[in-house]
Amino acid sequence: MSYTLTHMKPTTFRLVMLLLTSVVAHSAAAATTAEKTLVAWASPANLSQRGGSVLTWDDRESHFDGIVFGEVSPRRWMAGSDFYRRTLRAQEELAQETAGPTTLVQIAIVYRKDGVSVYRNGSLYSHHPVTELATFGKGSAVIMGLRHLDAQDGACFAGTIDDARLYDLALSSAQIQALKPNEPSDPKPFAWWHFEDGRPEDAMANFPAGKLAGNARIESGRLVLDGNQSYFVSPPSAAPRPIGTPGPDVTEEFILNYHLMHPGEASLPGDPNPAFYLDGTYHLHYILGHTWRGKGSFSFVHVTSPDMLHWTWQRTQLQPAFTEHGMFSGTGFETKDGRPAAIYHGQASGRNQIAIAKDRSLSGWEKPFPIDVRNPDGSEAKISHWDPDCFLIGDTYYAISGGANPPVFKSKDLKTWTLIGDFVRQHPSDVTIGEDISCPNFFRLGNKWMLLCISHPLGCRYYLGDWDSQAEQFVPESHGRMNWARTDQPVWGLFQRTDFFAPESLVTPDGRRVMWAWVTSAGPDNKLLNKTIQSLPRELSLARDGTLRIRPLRELEGQRSQSKVLTQVKLQHPITGHGDRVPPRNGPALQTIAELESDSLEIRITVNRAEAARKLFGFMLFADGKGGGLPILLRPETSTVRLGSVEAPFSVASLEPGENVDLRIFIDKYLVEVFVNDRQALLAAHLDRPAKSVLEGFTVGAATQLDRVEVWNLKPTNQGLREAQKSRVWEPSRNSSL
Repeated sequence: MSYTLTHMKPTTFRLVMLLLTSVVAHSAAAATTAEKTLVAWASPANLSQRGGSVLTWDDRESHFDGIVFGEVSPRRWMAGSDFYRRTLRAQEELAQETAGPTTLVQIAIVYRKDGVSVYRNGSLYSHHPVTELATFGKGSAVIMGLRHLDAQDGACFAGTIDDARLYDLALSSAQIQALKPNEPSDPKPFAWWHFEDGRPEDAMANFPAGKLAGNARIESGRLVLDGNQSYFVSPPSAAPRPIGTPGPDVTEEFILNYHLMHPGEASLPGDPNPAFYLDGTYHLHYILGHTWRGKGSFSFVHVTSPDMLHWTWQRTQLQPAFTEHGMFSGTGFETKDGRPAAIYHGQASGRNQIAIAKDRSLSGWEKPFPIDVRNPDGSEAKISHWDPDCFLIGDTYYAISGGANPPVFKSKDLKTWTLIGDFVRQHPSDVTIGEDISCPNFFRLGNKWMLLCISHPLGCRYYLGDWDSQAEQFVPESHGRMNWARTDQPVWGLFQRTDFFAPESLVTPDGRRVMWAWVTSAGPDNKLLNKTIQSLPRELSLARDGTLRIRPLRELEGQRSQSKVLTQVKLQHPITGHGDRVPPRNGPALQTIAELESDSLEIRITVNRAEAARKLFGFMLFADGKGGGLPILLRPETSTVRLGSVEAPFSVASLEPGENVDLRIFIDKYLVEVFVNDRQALLAAHLDRPAKSVLEGFTVGAATQLDRVEVWNLKPTNQGLREAQKSRVWEPSRNSSL
């Protein structure tokens, strides 16, 4: 006698499955192979939904593979992945889904070294090559509904899921065709959720019982999802904080004195965006994450300033209640007739967008319109819509769209765009394969062109080169970095080694190029990630030899008060023991230079070049007398400057003849930025500060004389933040239209 398992009582079915799997179940702690298969039987509640997932495998470190519906192109299935690394972006030729809410569709995605194949009801739906597969092992998570754990738009699948399973091998098309929902298979799955017993449990026992979030429920042997922040997740500890969940406003301990920061609750991401100088006023926007119509979305918060230091929060205009989509990174530019405009990625719109201001105070905007890029023959160009930038050369608008290989396209009127080709002709040798160009900002700097941008895994960086007007292409000559990882951070990874991120810039009326960057995770354990802190404004220029110069905004000097000047300060207790620690813990080797009587300071230290040559010496901030604190070191043996555990290239030997060492140190409570001879800049956070602070110094091998030490208190510029905490003028509409 024989019968199928689906005819058993739920309790009997569960018992049999546990017995069947106990012998062969893999350990979830063991690493899986990169080749794998995701399979699910699902029915979408509607075909207009965008960006939810039927089944996702997530490593909990911002990498995922998933069966995603309608994210890039409506009504189409795709292999979702982190930053589309394993995703087919050109989906217009794929068949649109037609299944209604009562029709189950089997979707399987097979990951092999030669590419990723998507199957619909056993038939090949799409195939595309990939350069590398993702591997999931110990600590990974499985989600159904939500696209991935870090999905900032909160998009969730709406419909039912009858069966979902993971295989730690690549199934053949015949094996996929042989699969039946709620029935065992050979080979056996690595993990399997059939929901027949009404429980969110993995029948293979490799994942713990899952959590049902929001209105997710199991009914009649199916997982039912309503698309509104409802999802399944295993293990339950992996469940993300719901998008848009209000948190406490920034507390007093984190409020900075003269850095621009968001006055409200957690606001990830915090990219600075369209920046302008217009009729005597500086304008800057930054991204704010929030809830809109029950889902996560994003707005551009608008701040204004007379000097790039004292900021006032304005009413938020660029928000989804007005645009009908979220606001992701872009830049500001002026049209040929002098109107301020913003180009940006319309989150969840599938397109880059342009909005033009109604006036030069940015008090209102015209409705944004999508960028439609065509090939020279008039056909639609197959490009990735991602972080864009727009710039004028002569009477032609050029725009780029971010990604691994950004395209460049042109227009005379901002409406009709023609694809030219690749924006970057070739990459310098120190650009790592796999880096993307995102948050781009392209502009003239001196006699060169500069591309200021990020790569998501390695942070803020820049290219310098020329514009080939015949080929209409950027030709880089050099490349440099502005983000320097701490030693406790991995070599690679979004928000894991990126403290200086998502740059934006503008030109002042006297011709200076000034940039900001989002200070993401400068503190340990990402404690500052949700605070939306912007770096000090930095002035960029080119030296005579064509290399980049970076100096703090000169308007900061107007905030100085209560100066203290010390001259001919001798660090006279050199460390000479071969086993001694640098920086020292305490004792005479760590010499007090000055008491710091404020938490808002600028320190400038000048050392004669000859005195500094080949010297390992430095300073300690926030010293606690037990070896703790934030060190600053000049290291001739590595040709680097160190701040905390961050090191960046700098050598005294590279200075011009007669040029002395010039250190400028800005202390804003727990955040420190250091500028060295306008050639290098670093930042670090030190959250464990003593009640009383001193500046201490040390030297190795021989005494070192400091020509001059100047200390100024800096007057706070955060009055506007405190006003904005009361007025809440920046808060976007969370539900209805404007």
